[in-house]
Amino acid sequence: MSKIHELSSILSDQIAAGEVIERPASVVKELIENSIDAGSTEIDIDIKDAGLQYIKVVDNGSGIESNDVKLAFKRHATSKIHDRKDLFKISSLGFRGEALPSIASISNIKLKTSTGSDGTEIDIKGGRVLNCIPAESRKGTTVEVSDLFFNTPARLKYMKSPATELSKITDVVNQISLGHSDISFSLRHNNRELVRTSGRSNLQQVIGGIYGINTVKKMIKFSMNDDDFKISGYTSLPEMTRASRKYISIIMNGRYVKNNNIAKSVLEGYRSKLMIGRYPMTVIKIDLDPFLLDVNVHPTKQTVRISKEEQLCSLISDTIFKTLEPKNLIPDAIDEKTNNKSTKPLNTDQLSFQLDNVSTHYFAKDENNSNDNKKLLKQNNSSDEKSVKEHQPVMIYQKEDLHSNMMKNFDTRYTNETVGIFDDDEHTVKHSDEHNDNIQHEDNERRFPNLLYIGQMHGTYLLAESKDGMYILDQHAAQERINYEYYRKMIGEVAASQQELLVPIVLDYSTSDALIINQNIDKLNALGIELEEFGSNSFIIRHHPAWFKKGQEKSIIQEMIDWILDDKKLSIGKFRLKTAIMMSCKRAIKANHHLDKKQAIALIDKLSNAENPFNCPHGRPVLVHFSNSDMEKMFKRIQDNHHTDIME
Repeated sequence: MSKIHELSSILSDQIAAGEVIERPASVVKELIENSIDAGSTEIDIDIKDAGLQYIKVVDNGSGIESNDVKLAFKRHATSKIHDRKDLFKISSLGFRGEALPSIASISNIKLKTSTGSDGTEIDIKGGRVLNCIPAESRKGTTVEVSDLFFNTPARLKYMKSPATELSKITDVVNQISLGHSDISFSLRHNNRELVRTSGRSNLQQVIGGIYGINTVKKMIKFSMNDDDFKISGYTSLPEMTRASRKYISIIMNGRYVKNNNIAKSVLEGYRSKLMIGRYPMTVIKIDLDPFLLDVNVHPTKQTVRISKEEQLCSLISDTIFKTLEPKNLIPDAIDEKTNNKSTKPLNTDQLSFQLDNVSTHYFAKDENNSNDNKKLLKQNNSSDEKSVKEHQPVMIYQKEDLHSNMMKNFDTRYTNETVGIFDDDEHTVKHSDEHNDNIQHEDNERRFPNLLYIGQMHGTYLLAESKDGMYILDQHAAQERINYEYYRKMIGEVAASQQELLVPIVLDYSTSDALIINQNIDKLNALGIELEEFGSNSFIIRHHPAWFKKGQEKSIIQEMIDWILDDKKLSIGKFRLKTAIMMSCKRAIKANHHLDKKQAIALIDKLSNAENPFNCPHGRPVLVHFSNSDMEKMFKRIQDNHHTDIME
């Protein structure tokens, strides 16, 4: 008896469904993509019990011809590919012909469709056609999916809590709407509206509808193109970041994709403006010739291959860098919007706001959750609850006790000691006239304010004022920035800045480490560190760059070699960057270090002339701003309008 046999079409469809349909969100994604390919301008999604019980997608697209309805549920049946050449110029979202048969094999599905004349309705249960009859002729398609995974119960045990599955569906709708701002989307769960976009081709409005009004106001627009790529979108100011890179949304030819190299290029565009472990909120749309894009890599079509990827990544990082460079990046210590009633958790009341001179309306999601969501959360663990909350309107700032910190006693005593904050000849600063405390820089006024030094607080913060309010500077972060820009320049000028060692440094390593060091010796040479082999696994160093801190030469070189051992693909450019950051921190003044008046003014003066005076090399803010209105509100010189309390 033969041991090899052909699987039935239903069983093969169920196996394929395991690749394409992982969860209810996968169904929503595939059906929406079919609607978009059909030319729809309005797509409405209605779900119940996080999609496991019921999913309905209604569109106003071109519909399906009656003769093609049954064929649409056959494996590999598609209207989007005709020959092999089409595989290299795919411009549609769904093209494999796997979605409908996969969904139909593991659920009950009803499809009604019409091209505007005769309509057709088909019912399928577990892959078997129950009936196919004429139906009403409303142009477009309606797909209803119920009892998902009813005949594959093993799949159900891998489902997360309802709250998590709901958040995944919301993610899908948000991602697709970011790529298609010209289409109106709505999402309802258990008769409660969660998402609605206007379809007015305004990406800024869509971002505001998803992440909240205050969030989009902290994002800046960018755009650029070259011969092969056109990029555009919005990215957040460095003060508004998240702990995960999941908020970097990449839309390529209208398709939401995942690409680590593109995400890294976004981060590189910020240079040293981001803190370690923090990521910006970015929506980047990339338009390119379909010949440069291979989307036929994975059944879910989220993993893609890109020709000329290195060129694209360079374009992205350069564009974001040039967009941020001229901006004033001083964060407000107290965001006015966090004090407004409108930024408190809202019910589904309509919000109206103005963006780009276009008035629009959104329905804010309820951060406190309606009754149906509260039921979901009761079944949920803490991580799932966090997942749902992340999809609520974003509060840019947490209310911290900035007011009480502000009221602490601050130290205005000036010591007469000579504190060596600039203890190298290269760091000598020409002090301003001691009678002229106001630091004037007309050419840099647009980005950095003219500051009048007031005093020092706890030997750590410098207080200053300008016509638009008060500024608090972190003295350690300020000098880190100054040092970083100095060392970044000096590291590139290694030839004329060598210091001979009276006693050479000898470093010993294991055989495996020594082999890696020898392979990367050019990176060390590029920074003026010349290693000579000294035995089988040892190296000797006879001189070093003059900008090394005296007494720390060996530890600095060891740390630099450790970077190479940890990351064998570390480029010379990134190696120089890490070195400049390390040196800037080692040479900066620390907290609890009192400065006299001249030293403080000199530090601010030096900072005001920096290329980027807003962030230290690790991405922390150098200074924060209390506006005049912030101060007046803290002291109740300006009273909040209380009419909103009456309305609530």
